[in-house]
Amino acid sequence: MKKIILSAAILLGGLSLQATPTAAINPAKESVKFQDEYKEVDAVPAAIKTALDNAYPGVKLEKAYVNDKKEYKIEIIVRDVKSVVYTDAQGNILKK
Repeated sequence: MKKIILSAAILLGGLSLQATPTAAINPAKESVKFQDEYKEVDAVPAAIKTALDNAYPGVKLEKAYVNDKKEYKIEIIVRDVKSVVYTDAQGNILKK
């Protein structure tokens, strides 16, 4: 009799575990791209291009952004490695 009760308890316990609601494995996440008040521009001053060429030989400019203080955020590629550089309008590289 003990074996029947024990078997029934194990069976019912196993079934109740499968009925438990589970959390979603990959819930959809909403992401917002924040650019620190920078606005995209089509061209950068020649001083910036010269400074980047001197600092990073073989640099390719991907995108450029400017803020109200005339500081530029520039996405570059050097030897197939993407990075972001901050400069001022005179071409001085800023540390951020």
